[in-house]
Amino acid sequence: MDPASPSRTPPAPFIVTAELPGDVFAWADALRRVHFPRGRNKLKAHVTLFHSFAPSLRTELPRVLARIAGEHSPPSARIDGTMDLGRGTALAIVSPAMLAIRAEIAGHFHGALTAQDLHEPRLHITVQNKVSPEAARALQRSLGSQLQRRDFAFAGLGLHLYRETHWDEAGQWRFRGKQGA
Repeated sequence: MDPASPSRTPPAPFIVTAELPGDVFAWADALRRVHFPRGRNKLKAHVTLFHSFAPSLRTELPRVLARIAGEHSPPSARIDGTMDLGRGTALAIVSPAMLAIRAEIAGHFHGALTAQDLHEPRLHITVQNKVSPEAARALQRSLGSQLQRRDFAFAGLGLHLYRETHWDEAGQWRFRGKQGA
């Protein structure tokens, strides 16, 4: 359904993600399927850059994301171990280049960001959530002993509509800028 069409349901907010390359996505999504509690895993592996943009930005957001992706080369990143989410576990990602791109997007939308999105995120891929702290720590110990650092480059930017139990893809833009530019 078009977020602009009239309905009884309020328009859905937008989520912006950093898109993973195919091999990293497949690996992280497999971890998520194994370790996420059954029945709670409604999403595929992802890296959230912004949690909620207003539906009123439905025209501007795709234009800005397309422009920024077109201007930037794929930003380098590294999976740098596990991250404790309290009641879950994530793969920690280090990527100053992606954070710089996120800052560029945030600068463009200054005044339109939610309180949650005003702060620079700790980039990560959640592989387990909504479990006991003990179960989360056990997975962190298990993954930590076998997890090797993994270098990659983000593939693009993604836009999704938040639908409470799932996300609908609203667009994806590949990084196309010249390397070293």
